[in-house]
Amino acid sequence: MSYPVRSARQRIQAEHAAVVEGVDRVATRIAEPWDTARTTDRNAVVDGLHEGLEMAGVLEYLPRVLVDVVEAIGYELRAQPVAAPPYVVVTSRGPLLRATIDPGRLIIRFNAFEVVRDHDPRRPPAYRRQDGVRVHVSLE
Repeated sequence: MSYPVRSARQRIQAEHAAVVEGVDRVATRIAEPWDTARTTDRNAVVDGLHEGLEMAGVLEYLPRVLVDVVEAIGYELRAQPVAAPPYVVVTSRGPLLRATIDPGRLIIRFNAFEVVRDHDPRRPPAYRRQDGVRVHVSLE
């Protein structure tokens, strides 16, 4: 693990725990009505996350998280991020933040769901709620 990656993760844990908790609450609300531990309805997950994060005010806050993390690890953004692609994307796993900095592409994932693929390629993937939210940071 590189220094910027470790520092970025530590910054999120120290300064943005409320964002992680907000993603967790929204994801829990999405999964509550499921009659099993998973769903194959990707749109329900993605659209539900997007709408829930927007209603909770988390979506509009995510660009600030990206700016703060980039500054905390000692780099500058080339442009001011917004709560839309390419900086903020809501995926079937959870929100994803992206920024290009001098060493490469910084990716921050707030994984609230796991994608479960079947051995039969004809069956659609399923989406299972994880226990909590896992923050994954990488520099590519």
